[in-house]
Amino acid sequence: MSGRVIIAGLGPGSEALVTPEVSAALAEATDVVGYIPYVRRIAPRPGLTRHESDNRAEIDRARHALALAVAGRRVVVVSSGDPGVFAMASAVFEAVEHGTPAWRELDIRVLPGITAMLAAAARAGAPLGHDFCAINLSDNLKPWALIEKRLRLACEADFAMAFYNPRSASRPEGFARTLDVLSECCAPDRVIVFARAVSTPEEKIDVQALSDATPEMADMRTVVLVGSSATRLIRRTGAPFVYTPRSVPA
Repeated sequence: MSGRVIIAGLGPGSEALVTPEVSAALAEATDVVGYIPYVRRIAPRPGLTRHESDNRAEIDRARHALALAVAGRRVVVVSSGDPGVFAMASAVFEAVEHGTPAWRELDIRVLPGITAMLAAAARAGAPLGHDFCAINLSDNLKPWALIEKRLRLACEADFAMAFYNPRSASRPEGFARTLDVLSECCAPDRVIVFARAVSTPEEKIDVQALSDATPEMADMRTVVLVGSSATRLIRRTGAPFVYTPRSVPA
């Protein structure tokens, strides 16, 4: 079969952060499939059909893309950031595993993108300069009890942490509970970076101590970076540099 599926990351927002590899795949695509605002980042052109769907329709979206590819279309499934980080690559492979055998024979490729986590860290300095973990705070696909367990274990291991999907209109209490857990497990001066809409005109970087952090500082366009106990601030005129040293004393 001549169809294919490419699962591509569009980066955190700026067109300058879309990789040349992804741009080339989009230029060759007959169909782009994805969440509404991500599809609308792709300019219309003759020969391209854009398929928009709701944020919670990941598996249906993946099945649609695979069916288009079986019919011979060159499909690009778009995600923001990197498609393998809390995004569409996993959904496509889940659909492949449980779908028609023909889907397993398709040419399916994943093209990496710059994650919001890494773009935010770069803006702040190097807060993820040593061991770190990423946690999706949304409880849409997993229970809060599991999120809390992972938060506590990450604090115990003294990882720097990156939080995706911290706070939404439908679950505003989730990030407040996260801050409560951090306050139980970490010193009050633990560094937190709130990075909103990184690489867009609405970008805002706010560096706070844990004791001064409030739930309202985050929304769904915010990535929250929490330093380890070793994370440092370099104070200067303007925003400080935030970094985590590469070594840990024996």
